Amino acid sequence: ITPYGNLYHSDLPLALQEKYNGFLNHQFVEDYVDYAEFCFKTFGDRVQNWFTFNEPRIVAALGFDNGVIPPSMCSKEVGNCTTGNSAIEPYIVGHNLILSHAKAVKKYREKYQKGRIGILLDFNWYEPLTRSKADNYAAQRARDFHVGWFLHPIRYGEYPKTMQEIVGERLPKFTEEEVKMVNGSFDYVGINQYTARYISSPETPSNITSYQTDWNANSGWLYIVPWGMYKAVTYVKEQYGNLNIIISENGMDDPGNATLPNGLKDTIRIKFFKDYMTQLKKAIDEGANVTGYFAWSLLDNFEWLLGYTSRFGIIYVDYSNLQRYPKMSAYWFKQLLEKK
Repeated sequence: ITPYGNLYHSDLPLALQEKYNGFLNHQFVEDYVDYAEFCFKTFGDRVQNWFTFNEPRIVAALGFDNGVIPPSMCSKEVGNCTTGNSAIEPYIVGHNLILSHAKAVKKYREKYQKGRIGILLDFNWYEPLTRSKADNYAAQRARDFHVGWFLHPIRYGEYPKTMQEIVGERLPKFTEEEVKMVNGSFDYVGINQYTARYISSPETPSNITSYQTDWNANSGWLYIVPWGMYKAVTYVKEQYGNLNIIISENGMDDPGNATLPNGLKDTIRIKFFKDYMTQLKKAIDEGANVTGYFAWSLLDNFEWLLGYTSRFGIIYVDYSNLQRYPKMSAYWFKQLLEKK
């Protein structure tokens, strides 16, 4: 087994949140790099492939724009939060995450084992609802504010033009030195791809200023849309110079209360994987530089806000005793991997 080490997956130490507001404080950048160095030193002889952050957009947007996830900060008009500023804070957090990533990559390349390092970005495909110019613009805004927010800086050294124009002075700036550090700070990019959504341009603009209203597009989770995989991968290839992509998460869930007999017969999951992989292969056949694929996930597990109500694993876990039972999809995967 070749390990891919992910340094951050929604596990900010509470002490840093209490000490200086975590991601909102630039001190986080220095503390994160210290932590990354510890991991490189300690595990680098066995781990040659690293990711710095999992889904930084989710961290910034859901934590500081609508307050859905910890630390649950947002403007009063956006959500039920006790504190926060949805117009400014998501962008400060995103900026600090990008700088933390880039600085850790720089340190790894200068001092450590000469392996590979990148970042994990969530990218649900956004399809215009109609062929109208307004809906096409809305879909492109959504892509820029979603994957472009983090991918554009590490590929081109700046935020997408749409973000610069719409967010304006609320969007932090990179110094010349930071541009050099951020630009090219990856060997590969992990794309977490699950679904797609239709996007339309709203009839009337919102009078609320926040990250979500900045991209000004109307969009549940999780629709099964295999062609979204093809479009997302092809988009990254065409917009970002055919960089090295790893599909770092792809999968679907069953209800958490699925009984063992029902949970093991996950034929819909097998169809999901077949259909998504077919679309992924189509993108690869057309030249996309995809070098890896990870299913989410090996085991049923605690799915963040959904807890144990959602089962993504190809192995069923009985939560009463932690016994593990391979589902039909696990055997299907085994056969797939054994094919030459």
